[in-house]
Amino acid sequence: QVQLVESGGGLVQAGGSLRLSCAASGRTFSTYAMGWFRQAPGKEREFVAGISRTGGVIYYVGSMRGRFTISRDNGKNTVYLQMNSLKPEDTAVYYCAADRAEITSAHLDGDYWGQGTQVTVSS
Repeated sequence: QVQLVESGGGLVQAGGSLRLSCAASGRTFSTYAMGWFRQAPGKEREFVAGISRTGGVIYYVGSMRGRFTISRDNGKNTVYLQMNSLKPEDTAVYYCAADRAEITSAHLDGDYWGQGTQVTVSS
């Protein structure tokens, strides 16, 4: 069992930056691939970025590529999402997820999910 708690969301102006954190409980964090997802109002949840167990393999999708950076610190049981050059269309609830299966593409099913953190980007 893994419990995930996101933090770092908030209100920021367009062009600004935020750093999201996702802290995981337990001693097996390094055995999970991790991912960030987001869900905007009225839209389906979408994959944003994923990182392998060791952090050596990373995937991004869409317009987040080049603006967002996912990283992890297995010693701190934490995965991060650095978001730069934020746009109003990045407004969403951001979730982190842990998956027992190693990530091999820009996809993660997610065995465990956090409760989400709101990111709002004003124009």
